[in-house]
Amino acid sequence: MTLSFWQRRDRAPAFECDVAVVGSGLVGASTAFWLRRRRPAWDVALLDAGLLAAGASGRNAGFLLQGASGCYQADRATHGAERARRLLHFTCKNRDLIAAELDGAAFDLRPTGSLTVAGGMEEDRRLRQSAEQLRADGVTAGYLAPTALNERIGGRGFRGGLRVKSGAVLDPCRLVRHVAARSKATVLEHHAVERIVPPGDDRHTALLETPVRPVRARRVALAVNAHLPKLYPALSRFVRPVRAQMLATAPLPRWLTAPVYSHEGFFYLRQSAGGRVLLGGARHLHRAKEVGYATDPTEALQADLEAYLAEYFPHASGAPVTERWAGTMGFSPDGVPCIGAVPRLPGSYWAAGLTGHGMAYGFHLGRCLAARLTGDAPPAGDLFSTDRFDDTS
Repeated sequence: MTLSFWQRRDRAPAFECDVAVVGSGLVGASTAFWLRRRRPAWDVALLDAGLLAAGASGRNAGFLLQGASGCYQADRATHGAERARRLLHFTCKNRDLIAAELDGAAFDLRPTGSLTVAGGMEEDRRLRQSAEQLRADGVTAGYLAPTALNERIGGRGFRGGLRVKSGAVLDPCRLVRHVAARSKATVLEHHAVERIVPPGDDRHTALLETPVRPVRARRVALAVNAHLPKLYPALSRFVRPVRAQMLATAPLPRWLTAPVYSHEGFFYLRQSAGGRVLLGGARHLHRAKEVGYATDPTEALQADLEAYLAEYFPHASGAPVTERWAGTMGFSPDGVPCIGAVPRLPGSYWAAGLTGHGMAYGFHLGRCLAARLTGDAPPAGDLFSTDRFDDTS
């Protein structure tokens, strides 16, 4: 969007800072948080096109899972045993950091454990193997046979399940706001960054153009996830936008005490503290249509969510649906987040490609991004380097 003469003249004065963090989801807010720890004297600004947590970080189910996906055996097959183990422990550390560094009561952090349940026999086989391998790699986990599992979660038709003790649930919007507040960064909401002008001969700062005011920063962190290609089309090979849809029902008596991740993660549900069922997924039934930046829920996919509830949790299927929503996730080529250097901006970095597991990675990933911005070696940073991709990937 271009500005008229009058609009440009009426903009607020330029804002200057040491670091401009673009994107106020969990990764962006966490980057600001860890920058405060590393460089307390730096002025940090947290910019967003809308409100804090308005994007994917505020539109998910609030699962704090462990591992690159819900199935550790699948992670090992995809990434190799050693990389899968390191990703597992990175997400475990993410959970531990959230519990240790933040006030869990502020965002309803509950250590419920997590359940990954099988919709078919092959998935059940992998979950059995996952339970054994998780224990071998130092994570408390156990397998639940079909009868015990279905009784535990009030479901029917599931083939078996994997319980990971360290899983948890939380309120994702309140988490992001809490982290942003703890960062003491200057929050600039409704500051949509339309372009970034690199430093030139006449200045040593990058210029971020927004309709509200220009922002000048010595360093820039891009934490816009799926929206990264809009600012830097050359980086589009590292992240693509995928829509996720959810619904919420009216309150029901509490029966589900842990989050449930089923059918290879294509369905997921939990109950809120007030008894509402939060259900999402079914993207695999509409793959071609669930790509892009549209955030309106669709009738066809929402009907599939309701059909899933009726088939596997029939006692809950009669509850009225009170909300339906969608959000845009950023998927990386291999399902693992990426961190890279921002083109033409020295000392600046981006993080994207959370692939639907932003809560599992985000707080710790912000720590890695903050380390990059301060010139330090990030913890486990090689896990997320774009060097793992080459021109033939």
